[in-house]
Amino acid sequence: MEVEIKNLTRVSLSLLASLIYCHFISSRIPKGKIRLVSLLPVFYLFITLPICFASLFPKAITSLFVSWLANFKLALFAFDHGPLSSDQSNSLLQFISKTLLPVKIKQNEKHPPSQPPQNSPKLPLNLPAKVLLFTVLVGVNDYKSSFHEKWILGLYCCMVYLLVDIIFGIFNATVHAILRMELEPPSNEPYLSTSLQDFWGRRWNLMVTNLLRHTVYNPVRSSLGSLLGQWAPLPAVVASFLVSGLMHELLFYHVTRASPSWEVTLFFVLQGACLVVELAVKRWFGGRWQLHWAISGPLTVGFVVMTAMWLFFPPLIRSGADERAIDECKMFLNLVKGEGLKWIRKLI
Repeated sequence: MEVEIKNLTRVSLSLLASLIYCHFISSRIPKGKIRLVSLLPVFYLFITLPICFASLFPKAITSLFVSWLANFKLALFAFDHGPLSSDQSNSLLQFISKTLLPVKIKQNEKHPPSQPPQNSPKLPLNLPAKVLLFTVLVGVNDYKSSFHEKWILGLYCCMVYLLVDIIFGIFNATVHAILRMELEPPSNEPYLSTSLQDFWGRRWNLMVTNLLRHTVYNPVRSSLGSLLGQWAPLPAVVASFLVSGLMHELLFYHVTRASPSWEVTLFFVLQGACLVVELAVKRWFGGRWQLHWAISGPLTVGFVVMTAMWLFFPPLIRSGADERAIDECKMFLNLVKGEGLKWIRKLI
């Protein structure tokens, strides 16, 4: 624990120094390629920071928040786009918060990505309910020897969804409390998705979706618009999923330190290809034919879950990262439970 605290201190100081440099020096450089070059040392540092940790969760969180999301935000910042652009009037505290934390400020957009289809059902789970359910699933994992392998993988799917939503939700609540910003929710009940477009574009991990839209989808669509016309969005979708797959490979490498197997990249490319087919079919029928949500919902969620069992989880299971993650969750939950009991005893 003491070693990890030292590692956290070193990483935090590195992040603070880097972002002070970005805010006070790089922001003074004209936007474009020159500012991008000035940020190259920061990009490299952010990619290497996760290996400073020994525990799995600090590696994973640093890889996702810093190596991926923060670097993408800074890439947009190089061209004065995104949440760090000059027209956002960021103070140093806001600049650091928006760079490092997985939050998206709520805006009045014409077509907000979080807007669900009007005919979809609503069954919201709030943050405390998700924490409670995740705690129960961690306990259920102790008896996984009694379950079939497919059930265990299904359990992992539920745990990943809950864990990602809990982590993003906690940071959302923290930033809202400190900076008083109105923020987009981290996700929009993806288990109610009625199509792949609904799942990946409007419901699952909206912060990452929005960032990929601005860093990959929009530039590719714009560059191919004159060549492909109305079909330009399709290769832009595939490019977005390819980049997402590669960034997940980096995250998996940070966590497992194993050579990439490219299974997770294939998972996201497959999702992108199937989404392209879905969009093409919708365009072909012109929205005149649509399955009822009671049919399309289970088909959508089932497809994502089955492909995740096939391609997403095997690299983590082979490396033992799944067991280490669950063990760290148990340690954290036991710590919270112990501190909570101490607090209750003091009150009594």
